[in-house]
Amino acid sequence: MSQQALDVTHRLVSSPAGRIHLVEQGTGPLVLLVHGFPESWYSWRHQLPALAEAGYRAVAIDVRGYGRSSRPSGIDAYRMLELVADNAAVVEALGEESAVVVGHDWGSPIAANSALIRPDVFRAVGLLSVPYAPRGGPRPTEAFGALGGEDEEFYISYFQEPGRAEREMEPDVRGWLAGFYAALSSEGMAAPDAPGPFAVSRGGTLRDRFPAGLPAWLSEDDLDVYAGEFERTGMSGALARYRNVDRDWEDLAEFDGAAITQPSLFVGGSLDGPTLWLADAIKAYPSTLPGLLSSHILDGCGHWIQQERPTETNKLLTDWLATLPA
Repeated sequence: MSQQALDVTHRLVSSPAGRIHLVEQGTGPLVLLVHGFPESWYSWRHQLPALAEAGYRAVAIDVRGYGRSSRPSGIDAYRMLELVADNAAVVEALGEESAVVVGHDWGSPIAANSALIRPDVFRAVGLLSVPYAPRGGPRPTEAFGALGGEDEEFYISYFQEPGRAEREMEPDVRGWLAGFYAALSSEGMAAPDAPGPFAVSRGGTLRDRFPAGLPAWLSEDDLDVYAGEFERTGMSGALARYRNVDRDWEDLAEFDGAAITQPSLFVGGSLDGPTLWLADAIKAYPSTLPGLLSSHILDGCGHWIQQERPTETNKLLTDWLATLPA
């Protein structure tokens, strides 16, 4: 589905970030869609028409730092509390009192924390790829540092220093995105002896581990949409999310171990890194997501769930939404 083929409305609304760009389609109860890294509202291109046809007002945002949304200069402007405030501001700007929030990749913890912090606004939460794990444990950068070794560095640690990852990505944004999307797709994750783009060799780059070619779910036109956005904005706004993990840990101390009680949904992929790493978090759902109504692992699916498996994802979303109280 091309960007031009989508019958959507683009809008800019005020938020604590300054402005949030959003795309909407349909009428009915509001469903707010929150993308991850390194994407944009366009990652929900298959869900917008499906949700609209099912009777919902589907709204996909550009998270602050991405696309046509504001890009504050300070790194601390990308802390979780600010992103939750953006989501609540979008709901208010759209003239709604409540919404269902659904997120993928980084959008999943943004959606989860939106439900946790603002239960008065977000009545249900859908999580794709990244399971909900309550705040707790050691300082995140310490935990991520321990995942590296003498010869390798965990990718989130690699992302911490401002400018470092940008120097790898920005000289060839289109090529870098193509490789990253391919590496985390089912084809890349299932390839024999695939190193996976989750660690960086000392002195190397993530790109050293990318496969060649595009994954089956991504067309050249789709890649052009993503590349065009990041060639214009640069990568720093997107990477700032990773640079706030310790601030989030501090900011959310009052929610240590907290459960999300609203009705919830989880969808992961059997070849999806975050879903696999956080298997213990999924096992803990009876206590951490007591409102869980639906949980699924899509066999053979990689990280980009709603793009790799749009038909299955759309059905899971609409079936779940249909069970929610009006």
